[in-house]
Amino acid sequence: MLLHIPNVLTPEQVAEARRLLDQADWIDGRATAGFQSVRTKSNEQIPQDHPIARTLGDMILGALEKNPTFIAAALPLKVFPPMFNRYRDGGFFGNHVDNAIRPVPGTLERVRTDLSATLFFTGPDEYDGGELLIDDTYGVHSARLPAGDMVLYPSTSLHRVEPVTRGARVCSFFWMQSMIRDDWQRTMMFDLDTAIQRLNQDFATGAGPGDAGADHPSLVQLTSLYHNLLRHWADT
Repeated sequence: MLLHIPNVLTPEQVAEARRLLDQADWIDGRATAGFQSVRTKSNEQIPQDHPIARTLGDMILGALEKNPTFIAAALPLKVFPPMFNRYRDGGFFGNHVDNAIRPVPGTLERVRTDLSATLFFTGPDEYDGGELLIDDTYGVHSARLPAGDMVLYPSTSLHRVEPVTRGARVCSFFWMQSMIRDDWQRTMMFDLDTAIQRLNQDFATGAGPGDAGADHPSLVQLTSLYHNLLRHWADT
């Protein structure tokens, strides 16, 4: 499942993040690349232990905790601390698949990368190029989103960032270990959750057929199905 999640951060949060990012100490992004990626990567990053990275990472994690679309789609068990990159002056990242396991710096914890996320701090009118291209069964998908929006996609996907030929593309990127490892099962759970929420909303506004309310037998049955599937598939 590839999902565009709008307005993860408010305009005020984006503005504050950009103010801090302008003050950060950027380093060559190849410093954190693996053996394969280092040959196809040309960008800048903020060191993971930089105070600004920690401050903005906490802001992002706090916003995600309150975002029902993210929670429903990712069913997160662990979230890797957000990192930050900048592409400019022809910067790019060639075809690659993210590392399967990411050790969390300064801890003994490891995160299995089931899902990858890119959160944009610059809007598409501020730079040329820089499209995030993601391959899946149905072809190549392009993400070049408004500031504050995020794209979520399976970490198993081959993906790349096209060269930035004008301006700068500034983003946060990070990974999640989901309670449900399998992307097909996770997608089905998201679709089921979305359908339940829409039915609840329809009943609440009087648009639904028959008896209104969350205690409608069909809604109770669907909600029970959701939780029983989650109980069957989830690792905690």
